[in-house]
Amino acid sequence: MLEVKDLRVSFFTPAGEVKAVGGISYELNYGEVMGIVGESGSGKSQEAYSIIGLLQSPGKVVGGSIHFEGRDVLAFNKDQMTQFRGSEVAMIFQNPMTCLNPVYTVGNQLVEALKAHDKKISKADAEKRAMEMLELVGINNVEKRMKQYPHEFSGGMRQRVMIAMGLICHPKLLIADEPTTALDVTIQAQILELMKDLQKKTQMGIIFITHNLGVVAEICDKVSVMYAGKIVEQGKVDDIFYRTGHPYTMGLLRSMPRVDAESHERLIPIEGTPVDMLNPPEGCPFAPRCEHCMKICLQKMPPYVELGEGHRAACWLRVQDELKKQREEGAQNG
Repeated sequence: MLEVKDLRVSFFTPAGEVKAVGGISYELNYGEVMGIVGESGSGKSQEAYSIIGLLQSPGKVVGGSIHFEGRDVLAFNKDQMTQFRGSEVAMIFQNPMTCLNPVYTVGNQLVEALKAHDKKISKADAEKRAMEMLELVGINNVEKRMKQYPHEFSGGMRQRVMIAMGLICHPKLLIADEPTTALDVTIQAQILELMKDLQKKTQMGIIFITHNLGVVAEICDKVSVMYAGKIVEQGKVDDIFYRTGHPYTMGLLRSMPRVDAESHERLIPIEGTPVDMLNPPEGCPFAPRCEHCMKICLQKMPPYVELGEGHRAACWLRVQDELKKQREEGAQNG
């Protein structure tokens, strides 16, 4: 369904070029959920905005390609992009407070979103579909809610309205940018269940951007771990959790509380601070914070090493392991 190849996004600021996304590649098939995880500022959202054509100035796609069902998304004109959004690709934004219009009722905004992409639908049918979607995302008393304004909703309920708006046109691809951040745990579980249910019925593909590795384990089929604009590890969800290949992924997992842990087990934070994207390091971006850092890590970006089917990591430790394995195999054969 979606193929992203060597995508590069930069922001041209007075201080210089900020390389927000530095050459990432992945594929997404129908009915698949891919999690994109990483710290704030790792380029997760900017990569998503590039797909849907919503990069804010001074941001620019400076290289690479995005193909959706074989079509070049970056070559779309304004009308094609408008048609593409909503009917084929929809996005649930991170902040519902700024994404809902304060002067229109919630019902009006849902109906407008539907009618913009389905010109033949009547107003009565659009209102009926909007009420069904609000019920699906756990909002009760929907007839009253349709007539209310965003300020009359709590933060979590506004988030649910945004999710309903993203799903109302039944898109082929849904980009969810931290959609469960403002929700409590029970509502979060309901929303994840709803997404999984809709995805099974419609074979919708989902890109799920999150900090929450618990959500990733719950909903995703595969994961891309991003750090400083680069994908440092990619693989199926089980590989990422149980056969971790990159020290950064290990750090993320160690800093997450576990239900099965001993009661007094301490969480281990990742030492140091994220890199300055105006002056990224020459080598591996994680090297200054990595406990396994070697001289070569500071000098040269590591290549991807295949760790299994569909599982790869960009780390000099894994390169060493691969060379050691090849030497041992050579010694056995020799």
